[in-house]
Amino acid sequence: MPPRSGLGKGLDALIPSGQKTPSGEGGLTQIPIDLIQRNPRQPREKFDIEELENLAASIREHGVIQPLIVSPGKNGIYTLIAGERRLQAARNAGLKIVPVVIRHATDQQLLELALIENVQRADLNAIEEAEAYQHLAKEFKMSHETIATRVGKSRVAVTNTLRLLDASAAVKQALVDGRITEGHARALLALTSAKAQENLLNQVVNLDLSVRQTEALASKLSGKKPSGKRRTSSSADVTDVERRLRSSLGTKVTLKHGKKGGTVTIYYYSDEELDSLLEKLT
Repeated sequence: MPPRSGLGKGLDALIPSGQKTPSGEGGLTQIPIDLIQRNPRQPREKFDIEELENLAASIREHGVIQPLIVSPGKNGIYTLIAGERRLQAARNAGLKIVPVVIRHATDQQLLELALIENVQRADLNAIEEAEAYQHLAKEFKMSHETIATRVGKSRVAVTNTLRLLDASAAVKQALVDGRITEGHARALLALTSAKAQENLLNQVVNLDLSVRQTEALASKLSGKKPSGKRRTSSSADVTDVERRLRSSLGTKVTLKHGKKGGTVTIYYYSDEELDSLLEKLT
């Protein structure tokens, strides 16, 4: 399994390495699934039903291999910190008891760790990710630099994702639905009015325009002169391919593209996810 590099630090810090103590803070224990409530700070809203069913089938066969991470609350109820898909799939599989690691967490940590888990697995759509960053920035006064450090991304990436919230409602919905990419959405932001964005959005979708074609049209419509510099191979195209692969496979995928080919790296974080990937690829 590839190393998680920075991005996994938030979750790795919560999971004991090889420790299996009976119960309590930091140990691996079993608790009734009905005592676990969804993380109220969970940024992810949409879940792939087919993926959940595949995971549920795997859990029926092998059980929950990777423990959930929960925080103790009032009246014996626990709040989920990490493992939203596993929790839902375990419920679908009919499990009554699940393995957990217990950790105390503040409201900020509940959001931060749920965000890290989802970004780590490429589970969030771009708008959900942007809204989660916005919560961290506004509610907890975190700078873009601090957010970037916590989720293992560059400050520029965090800032660019947050900019997507300035897009019109139609553009944001098209992005969530997968009809356009983040590159397209950022290009449409060159137009200041929602109506202008929606008009160009319709052309992009109907004519299946590339990101660079969208940028050129948006620049022309906004009255900006095109740059005289010759653009190199756009990273937006690579990002587009990565996003499509992530959406199809349901996990993090990175693409390194060169003049004579490249490499595609597919990440997985549990045996259940590996089983699901093998089914999809074979």
